[in-house]
Amino acid sequence: MLAPALLLLELATRPAVPAEVYFEQTTVARAAGAASGPGVLSRVWYAGRRMRLEAAEAGGPALVLRLDRGKAYRIDPERKVAVELDLERMRARAQMDLALAGELMGGADATARTRELPGGKVVAGYSCRGYRVVAGGVAMDLYVSDAVPLDVEAFADFLEWSGASRTLGGLIAEIRRLPGFPLQTRSRVEVMGEVQETLSTVTKVGRGPFPARLFELPPGYRLETEVPPEGR
Repeated sequence: MLAPALLLLELATRPAVPAEVYFEQTTVARAAGAASGPGVLSRVWYAGRRMRLEAAEAGGPALVLRLDRGKAYRIDPERKVAVELDLERMRARAQMDLALAGELMGGADATARTRELPGGKVVAGYSCRGYRVVAGGVAMDLYVSDAVPLDVEAFADFLEWSGASRTLGGLIAEIRRLPGFPLQTRSRVEVMGEVQETLSTVTKVGRGPFPARLFELPPGYRLETEVPPEGR
């Protein structure tokens, strides 16, 4: 439920100067103290307003975001099809999820507090300092490193587009003050009396430049347009 919101919170800590960075990340969700599955491993190529997201399995589908062109595509290698997605519909869905997240946190005006966690840890080979950010009903532990070539402002326009800055303003404002990029994020929220946790950990970091073809439609693929759900 909170996955889109957590992704945008991570995007809130990306760079003012577009670095080209590759990273792999595992995400595990837990409810009532038990993991809901083995977790998801994803791969991300980030180059400013161009991004590519894939599942770990080679040859699987990919999501290509070209915010520089106002375009988004779902690439399906099995069918050799590229589906152009409706960015406005994606924005509406993101805002609905973010609005719900905002309610769980006590709204955009919920007072956020940050404290440094004792000790530190090494994540993906980087020494990290830990911080706990609490706003409304959500607590987040973030382990950040200033050695990764990622910083704060590059996605400000994306956050404005998504509505995150209005819905999650207090929490995002605190995260923006952290001294580095979060390589591990653990969120905890109580929903209807049940504690839900999401743990995202970067396991590998690489640097570009990347070939332009990663962010383009593959040659020979059929281009389709996303079909809206019936009745919408």
